[in-house]
Amino acid sequence: MAAPALLLLVLVLPTDAWHGLGLPRHPCVHCCRPAWPPATAPGPYTRVSGGDPWEGLPRVRPTIDISILKGEKGQAGLRGRPGRSGKEGPPGAWGLRGRKGQKGQAGPPGAPCQRASAAFSVGRREGLQRADGLQAVPFDTELVNLDGAFDLAAGRFRCAVPGVYFLSLSVHTWNHKETYLHIMRDQQATAVLYAQPSERSLMQAQSLLLPLAAGDTVWVRMFQRDRDNAIYGEPGDLYITFSGHLVQPAAEL
Repeated sequence: MAAPALLLLVLVLPTDAWHGLGLPRHPCVHCCRPAWPPATAPGPYTRVSGGDPWEGLPRVRPTIDISILKGEKGQAGLRGRPGRSGKEGPPGAWGLRGRKGQKGQAGPPGAPCQRASAAFSVGRREGLQRADGLQAVPFDTELVNLDGAFDLAAGRFRCAVPGVYFLSLSVHTWNHKETYLHIMRDQQATAVLYAQPSERSLMQAQSLLLPLAAGDTVWVRMFQRDRDNAIYGEPGDLYITFSGHLVQPAAEL
């Protein structure tokens, strides 16, 4: 504490006041460099001369506390314009898989599926013989006829729903007579049902899958060759049947 007090006296007292304290005058010494040459500069407690009154006093270098001179914090300046966006970096590594979330609530029921349908099944109870030419087989019994698409008198089914159809024809042969029939699509024969003349009458059947477009007609034709062509029937029983139904509409193919 003695060194700072002495320094304060040196700085505050005028030159003439030193005589009142009984101290001799001493030349001024720069604080930034020693008063002696560097080669012979004495230490803090080095003896300068035998009659020097400053002998034994420590050398004191004044320091300034910068924090005392620090002013108040200024106001923040205006915010500058945002800089340009940098280049996109490489994708990072996959993170850990999170926990399974809770089950959500069931949604409202959807609209019912409306599937297209088409089907027919018809029969003939009376037998039919043909001596010459071609003839469409008419039917007299309606088993299934959705939307009235099958014309019994003309013996034709007209397609209203395009798609793939399953068709089947079943007949009973006539003794000693040939049975020769075609399943027709418009004017094209697609399948044949045939039985040679025999002493015994037999049940014969033919079936196929057939694609139909809207407006196509399906029917059964008797084909006459060099022999009588006939199919057997009785009023009380149903020996002759022709059926078909839609397997898959064209919109789902």
